[in-house]
Amino acid sequence: MKLTAQCERDGKWWLVRVPEVRGLFTQVRRLDQVEEWVLDAASMLDDQPVEGYTVEVVPMLSAADQKAIEAAKAGRAQLKQSETVAAKASRAAIARLRGQGLPVRDVASLLGISPQRVSAIAA
Repeated sequence: MKLTAQCERDGKWWLVRVPEVRGLFTQVRRLDQVEEWVLDAASMLDDQPVEGYTVEVVPMLSAADQKAIEAAKAGRAQLKQSETVAAKASRAAIARLRGQGLPVRDVASLLGISPQRVSAIAA
């Protein structure tokens, strides 16, 4: 059975309500505690083993908070993409410069990275 743990912040606590199980209401300090608490409570209230449940944790956030989270995730995705492009370009530049006989230290100076990093990328 899929359980939806609706979590709302109240001071230092997250108040957790699970509509699928009558009477299931709990509170936790951190979101990473929600699944364990909900599974234990649902199992006890329904007299079922915890293996019969899956929990979806749904933080109830303000629109401003949600927007900030989405912006952070989008920024990390862009960063990851940029890192991939930079790594590919670095490998190509190192292969080209080393192929022309430039020493590792010169390649490092030209690219603004350490000689050890040049050697690691070249390997």
